[in-house]
Amino acid sequence: MANATNLCPPPFLAEALFDDGGFVDGRLCQEVAKGLSCCLPCPMTDWAYPDEFNTLGEVAQWVAVAGTACCVFLLLSWIILPVEKTSRHYLSLCLTTAVLFMNLGFVIPLAAQPDECYDAITPNSMQTNSPCGVSGAFLIFGGWGGVMWVFLRSLSLHLQICWQVVVGRNFMWFSQATGWGIPIIGIIMALVFSGVSFRFGSTCHINHENSLADLWIPMLIFAGLTIFIQFATFGYCIKVYLASLADNSASTENSNLPSYTNSIRTMTPKQAYRRVRRVIQLQWRGIAIVLIIVTDVVLFSVVFVFQDNTVEAVRRDPSTAVEWTACLMMMAGDKNKCLDKAGPLVVDMPTVGAVLLLLSINGLWLLLLLGRWSMVMGWRDLLMTVPHRNKREFVSVDARMDDLKKDTRSYEMLSRENSGKTMDDSVTPSAVTPISPTYNAYSTYNMRSPIGGSGGGGGYRSPSLSRNNAPGGGTASPGPRNHHDTGTHSGRRTPDYFGSTARYHAPTRSFSSPRPPQSPPPTVTWDARDTYARASPLPEESPYGQGQGGYGQQPLGMNRI
Repeated sequence: MANATNLCPPPFLAEALFDDGGFVDGRLCQEVAKGLSCCLPCPMTDWAYPDEFNTLGEVAQWVAVAGTACCVFLLLSWIILPVEKTSRHYLSLCLTTAVLFMNLGFVIPLAAQPDECYDAITPNSMQTNSPCGVSGAFLIFGGWGGVMWVFLRSLSLHLQICWQVVVGRNFMWFSQATGWGIPIIGIIMALVFSGVSFRFGSTCHINHENSLADLWIPMLIFAGLTIFIQFATFGYCIKVYLASLADNSASTENSNLPSYTNSIRTMTPKQAYRRVRRVIQLQWRGIAIVLIIVTDVVLFSVVFVFQDNTVEAVRRDPSTAVEWTACLMMMAGDKNKCLDKAGPLVVDMPTVGAVLLLLSINGLWLLLLLGRWSMVMGWRDLLMTVPHRNKREFVSVDARMDDLKKDTRSYEMLSRENSGKTMDDSVTPSAVTPISPTYNAYSTYNMRSPIGGSGGGGGYRSPSLSRNNAPGGGTASPGPRNHHDTGTHSGRRTPDYFGSTARYHAPTRSFSSPRPPQSPPPTVTWDARDTYARASPLPEESPYGQGQGGYGQQPLGMNRI
């Protein structure tokens, strides 16, 4: 066969000149005479499209590189940065991973620059070209993953809005099993029963054989379910909004009455509309990315299936391309003069370019819709704190309690004489201020009232400091509330905010469910010591005697000395 002569008119080549290597079914040949089959040179796109087609493919690949960088940035941010900076969610993370795989189907051919053709008339396949197999596998797996994760995202949103189902751990495991399990099964079936090869462009695509059954129909079924669920959710939102416009009932959102918002039957239309509006405000980015990706996948599937069926029809019935092949023969291989004849046989270049760009730009959409400015700030904080992580900065004296307890003399703000004291003694100076009078001042000075007391002088101290009776007819100053407030120390003390625990006592009555009291109401008593009011002297010690009411003091002259 190597010594045979090419009997076909240019630019066609005789099939007999080549062996059976490469993807033989990808040849576009026509039998022009008995025993003579002429084939179009490889690749076919160089003859059916203008020269700008290759440039358009390279542009789509470089856009895919930018999209891949965006996906990598999102994934690293979700993995490394804290959740308050990223608001990460497994639905977003897995969807970004699937789009990353799909972009790699365009990036790998750009980096490897594989040869599309096995020989002059035969395209390469995954058996004869490794980059072809890898890029085709990534493209199919990423497409399957994108469809499944937008389907699961729309299903999650539908359950939350329409059925008030709180998606939890069970839905997460179900999503992981279906979101990655079905794409794995799909890629295995596609590679085993169909395979990939260079169909158009430098990226390998699935072959025609069995492609409808093992890839396109199942993928389009899930894409259709996604669209149906999404529009069903939109329809429910519109219904709730219209019902809220006709609802004139009073809202209980701001009242103190109990509202059972966990039940659809007990919710008013306005309450349902508020809940739906809050969910949409939180999930509108996810809704947008679902619509974008499912539209890209559906558009790519329809265009590629149409292109595949058209080429296959030409291969089976070469008479449909007689005008185009005759033009190429007459023009001695000048394709530019025959592009108008090739138009009905292939998908027009703007449509193909739009599909390739839409697939490669998904990473940019993810960054715009799922990314946050707080991610950039988080990376800035992380990169700025790592070089200074081992350096100790100067802080105020009471900022780090652990270091202060270890060595109180490590700060210049502390003197050596305070090294034996506690933290409160070291931090707070022993100074008497008008705001915080010391306890020692009152422990050494015995304030007495001219009323009452023994020995004529009286034993009554200042009512603001008295709680318990003390020997000598007076009342002792109030005891300290914590272990720092002892009689041996002076100065302002740090309050013990954590020493006592606040307890809640349920009321005996409730207006929502009134109950009769179980016991008679307690007798209301008043003790002067509990309110720090001036204590009344005993009747026998009263200077007013028993004739003035028996209590030693007139009610209207209680504060008179």
